[in-house]
Amino acid sequence: MRKRKPDWLKIKYRNNEQVTKVQRLMDNLSLHTVCQEASCPNLFECFGRRTATFMILGKYCTRNCSFCNVETNRPQPVDPAEPEHVAAAAAELALKHVVITSVTRDDLPDGGASHFAAVINAVRARNPQVQIEVLIPDFKGDPDALAAVLAAEPDVLNHNIETVPRLYAAVRPQAIYQRSLQVLHQTKQLKPEMITKSGIMVGLGETMDEVQAVMEDLRRVDCDLLTIGQYLAPSRNHHPVIEYVTPETFQTYKEIGLELGFKHVESGPLVRSSYHAEAAVKGIKMDRQVKP
Repeated sequence: MRKRKPDWLKIKYRNNEQVTKVQRLMDNLSLHTVCQEASCPNLFECFGRRTATFMILGKYCTRNCSFCNVETNRPQPVDPAEPEHVAAAAAELALKHVVITSVTRDDLPDGGASHFAAVINAVRARNPQVQIEVLIPDFKGDPDALAAVLAAEPDVLNHNIETVPRLYAAVRPQAIYQRSLQVLHQTKQLKPEMITKSGIMVGLGETMDEVQAVMEDLRRVDCDLLTIGQYLAPSRNHHPVIEYVTPETFQTYKEIGLELGFKHVESGPLVRSSYHAEAAVKGIKMDRQVKP
């Protein structure tokens, strides 16, 4: 029997002219957004504020995570025009903070790292002042692929840990917990000043102690930013929701994270990886500017 959503998770879906404009722009440029592909609950809010998270490298993923609504299928050829299309969309939307993510492309020799770099370069060429955040896959732990992305100088490197180690076999069967931590660790080794970020879902059957242990692991690799949100099953065929975590528990997680030393923690039932991303980065950059 499926659990009923509590009141704090009920969203009033609405449409408006700005949402329609963003959707039409993406369609015209043959672009995908993780907002649409992953059925993000904040789509209407973000589209209404002229923000979106671009999903590059096609719409089909080579992995089959039980929590994710992105379709697993034979990958599409990489579109060489996609970098310029993303740059055009970011310019049309007058974005100040661009988030770029992708499906996982284990079929590509570099996992798509060179394409990430091309998109970063194209977006920045149109607007040198824009902040660019990338939410990358693990590239199978390939340090050269990670270095290729970092060489393009994004402002934020995000790689989601997603859940606690005990649940990886059920939730992320083709991923490795320690490998994901290593991505963040290697980022700081290659570029110590890079802002790093990660995110976890709760409500999958984890305990509070396990969540805190993940936060401690992330801080050991000097991760700067953390997002924590409620897992919502996209369908009956996905991993079930085991628990609807209360807003009070999310607040507790935020307090624990800040005590552990994260520079910013976005924690709440509807929080997702790129939720309020610009504000978090702005806070870190301002803090760095005032230090002697």
